[in-house]
Amino acid sequence: MDIHQLRIFVSVYRNRSFSKASDQLYISQPTISEHIKNLEKSLGCALFDRLGRKIEPTTEADLIFPKAMQLIEDLERINDLVLKSAQRVKGRLYIGASTIPGNYMLPQMAADFRNQYPDVFFEIVIADTRKITDMLVSHECFLGIVGASMETKILNYEPFLDDELVFAGTPKYMENLSVMPLKIYQVPFLLREEGSGTRKTMEDFLQKMQINLKKMNVVGVLGSTDAIKQAIKAGLGTSILSKRAIGEELANGSLLEMKLGWEMKRPFYLATHKKRTLPAQYKAFYDFLIAKGE
Repeated sequence: MDIHQLRIFVSVYRNRSFSKASDQLYISQPTISEHIKNLEKSLGCALFDRLGRKIEPTTEADLIFPKAMQLIEDLERINDLVLKSAQRVKGRLYIGASTIPGNYMLPQMAADFRNQYPDVFFEIVIADTRKITDMLVSHECFLGIVGASMETKILNYEPFLDDELVFAGTPKYMENLSVMPLKIYQVPFLLREEGSGTRKTMEDFLQKMQINLKKMNVVGVLGSTDAIKQAIKAGLGTSILSKRAIGEELANGSLLEMKLGWEMKRPFYLATHKKRTLPAQYKAFYDFLIAKGE
C-alpha cells in the first residue's frame, strides 16, 4: 500500500466509477483497475463490487475512505510545511570564518544578505582555518569560510572569491629593500600562527620559490592579521599579508608593498560537511555567496 494507491482509491470511491477516476487523475483506466486490485490484495479484502457497468463500495471501503482522506490531507500539510520552510529564509546563521574573510569580507556580505532576508540572525565565530575546519568536522557549525583547504575527506570546499597575499612593511623597511628575493632574509619578519590559512598559503608559495622560511629573520608569531598589521606599523618587522587586510594602509602610504616578481593568489572557500544537509537559511546564504563570487 502506498499514498498513490490511496489517492486512486479515494477518486474511485467518490466517483463510483473507474472511468471517471481515470479522467480525473489523467491515468489510464487499466492502470486504475490494476492499482485497485493491488490495494485489495494488500488489504486482503474487496473494496468495490463490480456490478456490470456500475461499482459499489464494500463495507470495508466505507471504513477505509475517511482514514485514507485523513492520510492524504496530513501528507499535503506536511508538504506545505516543508515548502513554506524552504521558501521562508529565517532563523540563526552560525558561521565559522577564518580571519581574513571573517574580518574584512563577511560583515558586508552579511549586511547585504540581511537586507534581502531581514528575519535572519548572524552569529559569526572568527578563528584560524584549522579551528573552523575542526568545528565543521565535529558538527558545531554547518558552514565555514576559510582561506585554505585542509586535508580532510569529509568536507567539501567550494572556491568563491580570490585573495592576494603581498610582502609588506613600513617605508622604513621597504624603501631601501632590493626586489631580490634573497633580501627577504635580511629583514625582521612576522608570522601568523600554525593553522592559519594565510600562513599555509605563504609557506606553500615560499617553498615554490625555494625560499627557506627557517633561514628568515623571524622575530615573532602573532595570532591574528590585525595584530601583525599593528606590529608592522610599530616597527617590529615585515610580513606577508592579505591585500584585503591592508588596502587602506597601502592607499595612504603607511605600509608599502614590495614586488617579489610573482603573484601569491589564493581562493577563499565555502566549507561544508559532506554528510550534512544545509538548512534553508544556510543554503540561501551559501547560494548568495557563490553568486557574489561569480
